[in-house]
Amino acid sequence: MENYILPKRQAITVFFVFAFGYFLSCLLRAITATLSPVLTLEFELMAADLGLLAGGYFLGFASMQIPLGYLLDKFGPKKIVSSFLLIAFIGTVSFALAQNFSGLLVSRILIGVGVSACLMAPLTGYRIWFAENQQQRANSWMLMIASLGFLSSTLPVQLLLPALGWRWLFGGIAALILISFFLILAFIPKWDHQKDESLENPVRQGSLSDVWKNKFFISVIPMGLFNYGGLMAIQTLWAGPWMIRVAGYTPLESATGLFWINITMLVSFFLWGYFLPRITNFGFSALKILKLGLPVSFLVMLTIIILGSKAGAFYITLFILSSIFLSVTQPAVGLSFQSHLAGKALTSFNLLIFLGTFIMQWVMGLVIDLVKNFGYTEIIGFKAAFSFFLFLSLVSYIFFLIINKKK
Repeated sequence: MENYILPKRQAITVFFVFAFGYFLSCLLRAITATLSPVLTLEFELMAADLGLLAGGYFLGFASMQIPLGYLLDKFGPKKIVSSFLLIAFIGTVSFALAQNFSGLLVSRILIGVGVSACLMAPLTGYRIWFAENQQQRANSWMLMIASLGFLSSTLPVQLLLPALGWRWLFGGIAALILISFFLILAFIPKWDHQKDESLENPVRQGSLSDVWKNKFFISVIPMGLFNYGGLMAIQTLWAGPWMIRVAGYTPLESATGLFWINITMLVSFFLWGYFLPRITNFGFSALKILKLGLPVSFLVMLTIIILGSKAGAFYITLFILSSIFLSVTQPAVGLSFQSHLAGKALTSFNLLIFLGTFIMQWVMGLVIDLVKNFGYTEIIGFKAAFSFFLFLSLVSYIFFLIINKKK
């Protein structure tokens, strides 16, 4: 299937329609953290129950990534994301009506399945409908939308909770999902894959093995698991405990720090997406950006480890900000393949990121507990965990350089 570059006005409309769906996806991903006290009280949940409930989203989400690649390449973003949003709608309504923990968990898994296409479908569409130098911008701005979704799951939800209650909040989100469904049907272009007779050839269609054997994809596998996964693990989990247990913040100060971290990332992704096409026009490819940019984040992380208790929200923000170079990886993966393989490539890399987030969240926690069991302080444990993350990131970066070294 050849690229069909959309006119500017239509491209903007397509972006905002997709962005609305992805915003809801990220809002639903993070909302359980804000609602955890209410849900714990109403359903008498243990800490393990809360962890399982939050993880149910990721379980449903991750389980669909590989099938999603095949579906997107065959049927296109419009059919797939609209169909999946109906599952998200059912899951959200079911969550609002749940009467026990089992109902909450099943609903949460359904929500994860339903929103699993909300980023991969747009990126697959952008691969066809947007010019190459605009795809990096679109990806960065989608990540900006993610930050907006995470922000909206905190203070706005907390303010609405006393007036509406958590069940009506989910009812309202379900209504927004329906609006997103109809917007996608109305404004997203049709996918003409099925009209291309040459794609009936299975070699032309390509397979998942074509993705995983690709040289560039192989080079970013460790980076997706450890660099990207570790970044997500810190941003979504370990940044808060570091500020409280290492830097000595109160819970309120930590929450305020996380709020400003997300605000900073929102603005940064906007600016990064705005200037990125101009940067690439100067000859800075995604490969060169990763080679030159990632060492900056390594230096910041090393500074955090050395400073320890003196490294508060400012340094955590600086680390996450300096890791923005990683955002070019995902669209670069899509551009490394012909258009009929874009969906499989993007969803495969997305699977690596989510798997890596799980691994790094768990492993960093294991390192902290292990160091404490040897009689060292919790601060030493956190510094050891962050050091282990830095080591894995450096190894992944060196592997990336070696594989992409020009002969």
